[in-house]
Amino acid sequence: MIPTIRVAAVTTTIGLGALVSTGLVLAPAFAQSFPARPARIIVPFPPGQAADIFARLAADRLSVTWGQTVIVENRAGGAGVIGAEAAARAKPDGYTVLMGSAGPISINPHVFSKLPYDVQKDFVPLAQLVALPLVIVAHPSLPVKSVKELIALARARPGQVQFASAGPATSQHLAAELFTTSAGVKMVHVPYKGSGPALQDLLGGHVTLMFDSLTSALPSIQSGRLRALGVTTRERVPAAPNIPTIGEQLAGYEAVGWIGGLGIAGTPPEILTRWTSDMAAVVKEAATRERILAQAAVPGTHAGAEFGAFLRQQHELWGKVVRLSGTRLD
Repeated sequence: MIPTIRVAAVTTTIGLGALVSTGLVLAPAFAQSFPARPARIIVPFPPGQAADIFARLAADRLSVTWGQTVIVENRAGGAGVIGAEAAARAKPDGYTVLMGSAGPISINPHVFSKLPYDVQKDFVPLAQLVALPLVIVAHPSLPVKSVKELIALARARPGQVQFASAGPATSQHLAAELFTTSAGVKMVHVPYKGSGPALQDLLGGHVTLMFDSLTSALPSIQSGRLRALGVTTRERVPAAPNIPTIGEQLAGYEAVGWIGGLGIAGTPPEILTRWTSDMAAVVKEAATRERILAQAAVPGTHAGAEFGAFLRQQHELWGKVVRLSGTRLD
């Protein structure tokens, strides 16, 4: 059994007890003065990627709410390891949070034998900003028009159907591995250095199948250059309601990317609560939800303890997929 991820102390006596024992709980007056200076959100990926886009959206809205600048700091590299480590080593005063996602938080602990941060000990779940649907997309030359037809083809041609991904241990790769396990089929992984090159080869017909983010693939789907077989979320996505879910055709399948805020362990609980409530409020704003939906993403629904429970479920899910697929990054 994995350790429980701590949540803001307002919702768990474990987190509060740890903070009290170390003398880090500050008087409410201090928390009420937060933020008294600019805060920062560390994004462990380059500018322009999904985590960066949504971090900047949250930072803009929080800056307005707080009357203080919230800076987005990109610390890219090492499959998110560099940025996550920088956040874990930050002073736990409430002025630094990590914009977490599936790779650094849910997947890396299973594919690296050693990490310079401990997800369970170093971070505190705050609030989920978005869920990121993936979609199975096929080149028109592949003779399938649905998930059921893809499964039938893969069973008829074991080890002959190939799928591209953004690289080993990415959410695209592991979502496909979960699919093959769930469907009981064997397909061959063709890894690329990023989703962009993989998508270009898919459009060119050099590969014929890929799990990609719906945000990235949707323009090609709408133009007819690619065929969408199914989205990975439990429910259909508002940005593409005509695309069925994989679960409609393969019972129980679900693989959701996510982006959300993580506080630094040891931060005063009142300040963690402030981050949690204000980030959750950002997601509920009508204008924010419109911008999220415009990116073919889904507004987040988890905050505080509920977000912590979601992260534990994700940890267990991707740990199982990694073990079954034998995926390693070291």
